[in-house]
Amino acid sequence: MKKYVDLFIDFDDTLYDTYGNAVIALAETFDAFRLDRFFERPQAFYDAYWEANIDLWRRYAKGEITRDYLIVERFRRPLLASETIQKGGGEAERMLEPASILQMSDRFLDFCASKSGVIEGAHELMENLKQKGYRMHMTSNGFHEVQYKKLDSCGLRAYFDTIILSEDAGANKPSRHFFDYALQRAGAKRDTTLMIGDNMQTDIQGALASGIDGLLFNRWQVTTADGELPPTFVVDSLQEIMTIL
Repeated sequence: MKKYVDLFIDFDDTLYDTYGNAVIALAETFDAFRLDRFFERPQAFYDAYWEANIDLWRRYAKGEITRDYLIVERFRRPLLASETIQKGGGEAERMLEPASILQMSDRFLDFCASKSGVIEGAHELMENLKQKGYRMHMTSNGFHEVQYKKLDSCGLRAYFDTIILSEDAGANKPSRHFFDYALQRAGAKRDTTLMIGDNMQTDIQGALASGIDGLLFNRWQVTTADGELPPTFVVDSLQEIMTIL
């Protein structure tokens, strides 16, 4: 097997349980802003949030929308799932004001960043890889101010030699520009670098198209044949990575 020196490792939903932590944070946000005034069923708000969030992050990765648009829309859309808010007037109209939505977003991100939940085996994997001498670089499309807080909350920051974020690169994964920037920033060589991530498109296809091998942590049980390029490795758990590297 090829000898890898540098590992590009995605953070959200690969090591850090972004989805699980966000589920908790979303419920805290619902309570903090008393959204029960507008939703008889909290689940209606949660479902609308996830639908919007998935779509917006997909478009953000492609460079179709800006960060500011994503931040506002991922809460404006679920709020509009409320018939009470759709009718407008008074409190409902105030909830849709940009300042109110940004306040909600900031509170939600604070709730998220305070959570320490990681994917099962994350700490064990990082300790194992560190002991084996790999240089590890976090590569993420996440927002700068939030990612550092998450890293501190979950205790994984010390394992990374470099933190590489799309906002610093000026491009998102899966762009080749992002991966070229990451190689330059990490001082890594293309042919001895492996990308590890949970997203078939942004992490794996982006890396492979840039000439970097890709290991898919198939957390979401996607069909790997859907990608234009087959992953170099596929695992169903983080523990399996230790048997490959």
